Amino acid sequence: MTACLTQERLKIGLVSISDRASQGVYTDQGIPALQSWLSAALIAPFDLESRLIPDEQTVIEQTLIELVDQHGCHLVLTTGGTGPAKRDVTPDATLAVADREMPGFGEQMRQVSLHFVPTAILSRQVGVIRRQSLILNLPGQPKAIKETLEGVKDEQGKVLVRGIFSAVPYCLQLLSDIYIETHPEICESFRPKSARKEEIK
Repeated sequence: MTACLTQERLKIGLVSISDRASQGVYTDQGIPALQSWLSAALIAPFDLESRLIPDEQTVIEQTLIELVDQHGCHLVLTTGGTGPAKRDVTPDATLAVADREMPGFGEQMRQVSLHFVPTAILSRQVGVIRRQSLILNLPGQPKAIKETLEGVKDEQGKVLVRGIFSAVPYCLQLLSDIYIETHPEICESFRPKSARKEEIK
């Protein structure tokens, strides 16, 4: 664990992948849902780069590369295109540009979603690392996006199954030394005691 944390501002790329939304057939809901959740969950200000693109693997690959390599996004969240249909190529594009896969993210996303719908086993969502950035595939529906990020909660708000975002701050810290914090009532982030800011000299 490095002993030096950067004060760099978090930069997040948001990519909504939909043929019809990108053509203006209907209004995209993925990016607004992600913006709303991130604004509620993250404590410090952050910068966004957003893209609305069709279900074309080459376009998805180029967009992910652009957001990481050119814009320096620490985190890239995609929404849509993760099922078994022929046009669902988001995971394929994500893996194609990856340096390393982070299989735990995909496993946990399906675990969370299975509490709500049995068809969660059809999801092919993946998490990967490219350079020093984390790329995560999220579902396409706003409700499912929130559930995947936050996890499963009971009527009193107690977390029964953690969402994937609990692990994101520590992952980004390991990748690029950036330190981000979340509002625990939305999503409590976890990091080992030795990696907490007050413990790092």
